[in-house]
Amino acid sequence: MVADRRREEMSDSRRFGSAYQGAFEAVFAIVIGAGLGFALDLRFETEPWGVIVGLVLGFAAFVLRLVRLGRAMQEAERERRDESGGPGGGDT
Repeated sequence: MVADRRREEMSDSRRFGSAYQGAFEAVFAIVIGAGLGFALDLRFETEPWGVIVGLVLGFAAFVLRLVRLGRAMQEAERERRDESGGPGGGDT
């Protein structure tokens, strides 16, 4: 019983850690896209098009990362439910 509870708490911690990591990566995709666009603007004197394109690509990467993170979390939740014996959890 205690070991199961500890394993579940660790699983929750890992899940939250993965969620924060994914959100951090997604937000930085936008920042990196804008930064690269800005650098291209400076290099080729194309203001503001590099930043605009960089923001669009960064936002696309942001959305893609969040979709992948959501799918991974759903799969992990489904596996956790299967291991615990169903939606109610526990085998009582």
